[in-house]
Amino acid sequence: MEQRADLLNLLNYIPPSELDYQEWVNVGMALKYEGYTAADWDDWSRKDAARYHTGECFRKWGSFYGAASPVTAGTVVQMALDRGWMPPRDPGHELDWEDMVGGQDDFVVVDQSWIEGKEISVPKNWDPVQDLIRYLETLFDASENVGYVTECWEKDGKFLPSKGNYDRTAGKLIEELSKCGGDMGAVLGDYNPEAGAWIRFNPMDGKGCKNENITDYRYALVESDSMDIDQQNALIRELELPVACLVYSGKKSLHAIVHIDAADSREYRQRVEFLYDICKKNGLKVDTQNKNPSRLSRMPGFERNGKKQFLVDTNIGKESWTEWKEWIESVNDDLPDPESLETVWENLPELAPCLINGILRKGHKMLIAGPSKAGKSFLQIELCISIAEGREWMGWKCAKGRVLYVNLELDRPSCLHRFKDVYDALGWSPNHLKNIDIWNLRGRSIPMDKLAPRLIRRAAKKNYEAIIIDPIYKVITGDENSADQMANFCNQFDKVCTELGCAVIYCHHHSKGSQGGKKSMDRASGSGVFARDPDALLDLIELEPTDALLKQEENKAICEVCIDYLKHCNKLGEVSQDDMCSSVQMLDYCRENLKSLEFKVLNVKVQEAVDRVHVRSAWRIEGTLREFPKFQPVNVWFDYPIHKIDESGALKDIQPDDDKPSWQRGSVNNKKNAQSRKEDRKKALQEAVEGCNFGEIPTVKDVAEYLGISERTVRDRIKEHGGYTIQDGEVVKKASRRSAGKTEN
Repeated sequence: MEQRADLLNLLNYIPPSELDYQEWVNVGMALKYEGYTAADWDDWSRKDAARYHTGECFRKWGSFYGAASPVTAGTVVQMALDRGWMPPRDPGHELDWEDMVGGQDDFVVVDQSWIEGKEISVPKNWDPVQDLIRYLETLFDASENVGYVTECWEKDGKFLPSKGNYDRTAGKLIEELSKCGGDMGAVLGDYNPEAGAWIRFNPMDGKGCKNENITDYRYALVESDSMDIDQQNALIRELELPVACLVYSGKKSLHAIVHIDAADSREYRQRVEFLYDICKKNGLKVDTQNKNPSRLSRMPGFERNGKKQFLVDTNIGKESWTEWKEWIESVNDDLPDPESLETVWENLPELAPCLINGILRKGHKMLIAGPSKAGKSFLQIELCISIAEGREWMGWKCAKGRVLYVNLELDRPSCLHRFKDVYDALGWSPNHLKNIDIWNLRGRSIPMDKLAPRLIRRAAKKNYEAIIIDPIYKVITGDENSADQMANFCNQFDKVCTELGCAVIYCHHHSKGSQGGKKSMDRASGSGVFARDPDALLDLIELEPTDALLKQEENKAICEVCIDYLKHCNKLGEVSQDDMCSSVQMLDYCRENLKSLEFKVLNVKVQEAVDRVHVRSAWRIEGTLREFPKFQPVNVWFDYPIHKIDESGALKDIQPDDDKPSWQRGSVNNKKNAQSRKEDRKKALQEAVEGCNFGEIPTVKDVAEYLGISERTVRDRIKEHGGYTIQDGEVVKKASRRSAGKTEN
């Protein structure tokens, strides 16, 4: 019964006389769908006496059989909203899955339930000439042409204005009106007292009366003929519209000539749309046909069918468009007030706890940037799992909690399989799968400003610690090179963080070209806003392993395979620690202790391990943090499908791309062949030995400092070169080897 009364109450805001035929039928369909009766529709329709026909509602009611897309109560609600109905304010409730978040009362500054009509007073001692002079002086400069109409013709019982005059200046009209002795017809021409007279409120060029003849987009007309006059007057004043002149039309409406102050027609249209939208949201039902800058308005100083067209007021509300718009926006902002530091000095709020120790706090934002094929998606999946399980991620401890992974790129099966593959590769038991939710949106992605409220609605009751969005290029709005557009885009992440109290983590790609010589925060593609907006930025840059390093990794991989296989066959036996570090020794041991078939199986596994060494890639993770000190770069191998920390430190001395000395930089595509790289290393070593100690024989330490590498790497380079050896810690040519002292080979 309460719902029934509520919907019938909404009909009080919808005069049937304002609706066209289809809208009227839609109301009937909505009422039937929601369980109302034909009598309810008929009672409401009677309010339009001119078009009401007895029995028509009941006849049509029987033809409403329903449809696949029925007309529902929402249609009636929207009609009521469009005509000023305001839903009662909700004191607050727990959000449901499909609830809308925010934005319903934007720019509503008037509580219509408290508005009382403001009566207009018809002037007793009316001076029509002075009314018009005051109007002209308020709106126009003396040199500006004014368009006005006194002649009209009648059609279907309505008086329609002619083109009128548009080649006389305001100054000339004011001068002649001042001398006319009250005979305005002598100045402007005789008019029909049943029709009244009209005037154009923007200055003209004197050549015509169309939009293109407007010389200054100064004013717009706000008129409403579907509301009580006193109510119109009250709302215009409550909204503090920057009204230059307020004129009574002599019939059902007030004509408010409102400051727009636009630079051109495009800005004029935008501002008028904004003006009308504010009026509509606050219950002032504006006639939207009055948008044209050359529109005619009622001219004060004339009579219309026995009623005066008079000037009600001038210069009310705010002084200008700018002042009014700033006021509207300030009334609606929900920004917090400034606070004094003194009041909180002794009782500072607690910092948000860490989500990723030393990297990111809960409720903050993190960007992961890197080139294509860096495994960024896998890195984020690894992070998802680490948070869900409360484990370490790239060496950083993660707080355990729920996480939402927003998948915008992969199809659903591929995404789900990736999670399982990563779990298996990490070797972790999936003990907390309930902590991971996946929102698959491939093929359904929408711009971030549209996605954010829907994301907030769905996540509101889930208590997520983090939301990971992969990748953001799918939801970017605007030009990624535009700072202001990207600032607006990044603000959507702030909205999600603020509304949900969780961290937002997202990834982005590098710009084109070499990245090694850039700082980590300058590598991400597009505007610098990307790197400067998040609280934490982790950047991946590729490293190119040397041949010697690849040999070491091959050796290590072969040894691990051999040891694992020997354990599997229970034949590990007595193998020394030194032999366990030599692939040659381990393969010899396996050949001697395994059966022929077992050794063949081992060879297959060894080849697979060697292949994996050559297909995996090396990466360095650097960062820029807002809340924590800078961390030492983390070197990792991307061994599909996971990233593994370089525990041995083998990648530490590798310099990426443009960070290398000139002799060591790669070609444009950084893909030199192995022989060319080897020659570069030999040349660099030779230069270092000859020049690092001013002609004296250098030590291994001298060469290492000169090249910026470790002493261990220097020894590897000397062995690779073949022309030098180490004697008593000094690097000497083999031809100059001393007879005494210990020599390293």
